[in-house]
Amino acid sequence: MRLNRRELLALSSLATLAWSEARGQAAWPARPLRIIVPFPPAGTTDLLARAMAPELQKALGVPVIVENKPGAGGNTGSAEVAKATDGHTLLMGTVGTHAINASLYPKLPYDPVRDFAPITLVAAVPNVLVLNPARAQHYGIQSVADLVKVARANPGRLNMCSSGNGTSIHLAGELFKSLTHSHMLHFPYRGSGPALLDLMSGNMDLMFDNLPSALPHIRSGKLKAMAVTSAARSEALPELPTVAQSGVPELSRYEASSWFGLLAPASQAADQVARVQREVARALATPAIRERLASQGAVASGHSSAEFAALIASETAKWAQVVKASGAQVD
Repeated sequence: MRLNRRELLALSSLATLAWSEARGQAAWPARPLRIIVPFPPAGTTDLLARAMAPELQKALGVPVIVENKPGAGGNTGSAEVAKATDGHTLLMGTVGTHAINASLYPKLPYDPVRDFAPITLVAAVPNVLVLNPARAQHYGIQSVADLVKVARANPGRLNMCSSGNGTSIHLAGELFKSLTHSHMLHFPYRGSGPALLDLMSGNMDLMFDNLPSALPHIRSGKLKAMAVTSAARSEALPELPTVAQSGVPELSRYEASSWFGLLAPASQAADQVARVQREVARALATPAIRERLASQGAVASGHSSAEFAALIASETAKWAQVVKASGAQVD
């Protein structure tokens, strides 16, 4: 019996489908993807996740939904993704959730390495030392050197807020305190957004916030920026010195930057991880996205999964030393 062309194509399609199903390669994604942000809205983690969501949605052809699951310095949302088995849940992880918390918390509800498959580094950002303008005027703080002088002369008088225990915002402050032998009270919040609100209202004195979330308030004059925490100045605020350039000898080697990247549960299929990495890297390579992130103080990346895994390993070792040297503790 001879088959016509249409019948041959139908049989070929059926054979391909059967082969794919036999190999466990059914169409993916089969439903909307979730990106869990383990912090509240309005922080840098949230901003970057929402910048990537529409790019992934266009590339993958399914809705990509950002969900905020804050708590415990990012541990609550991270643990949810680590345990996810639906194949459609990703995490926008941070230097806090995947490099700092392992040293800061006696027991984590997830293993930052064993429970995750790194996808790609999305962006690196400096932190920025910002003060409430009225509080800075009250204390006569016009520079980093002034801040060190006031903090040393008034132990425990200044209030330093952060986005939560174990975040880079917290540790940037702890490193500053350790190197300058000063004491400021730490107040952890459930994300940058709530901390910034209290800082701008005058309930807090200062913060080492991620630059993207602080930048609009710096430009509006609601926050007074002193210095960035990176090794080099930020293109978004080129006039602002680094902490190391502040003229305080103890801070000459100070550096505490942040990074943010996508991760999947360790059970995610390798081809699915690779596909998301390709699509995110492709989006991050476009001038429009790179310029958008740069205007917010972030440097777009797009690392391979292996490069991102290597970064996590090196950063875990680095921040373990910072935690030990600073004596930082979970409050």
